[in-house]
Amino acid sequence: MKQSKSLAWLILLFSVTLLAAGCSGKTKLKGELGIKGAPDWVNEGTNIINDKKGRLFHGVGSAPPMGDDSLQISTADDRARAEVARVLSSYMDVVSNDYLASTNTGSGGEAEQAVTRQIKALTKVNLTGAKIIRRWKDKRTGNVYSITELDMKHVRKTMQGVQDMNEDLRRYMTTHAENIFDKVAAKGVN
Repeated sequence: MKQSKSLAWLILLFSVTLLAAGCSGKTKLKGELGIKGAPDWVNEGTNIINDKKGRLFHGVGSAPPMGDDSLQISTADDRARAEVARVLSSYMDVVSNDYLASTNTGSGGEAEQAVTRQIKALTKVNLTGAKIIRRWKDKRTGNVYSITELDMKHVRKTMQGVQDMNEDLRRYMTTHAENIFDKVAAKGVN
């Protein structure tokens, strides 16, 4: 009886969190940089966005002048991709923890290790869908900024194409992917 009351409170808290996430639209992960004349995306930094364009992971990276423009751009791009990887990894950690909690497998054990391996592999595969969508160069400092975008639709599509994924995990992710995204967006990732 005590467990069912705790579960009811947990479900209520989760529902309120989802409602708040749905109303918030966008969660900033890094503070505003305040660079005068910079595009909004530069000053906002890495974000998890849920708006009319969809559920998106955005990673922003920068590179100082290096004496080689292509190396500088490549460095900014790589840093932006690394930001998306960091955010996606946090998202996938939540997926893994929620799935394991829902299956009552407990901590340790072969099932947990198998799920963790599948989640890490899925994270790597999904990063192939991350695209550089813009770059900007600060004329005063010479710093180059890049923004990478990964769409949640790509994450789900990739997950559905993975052949050796545990069917229960696949079903769980298909059912809960957007809710987990909203939960992570509401919480933010540091």
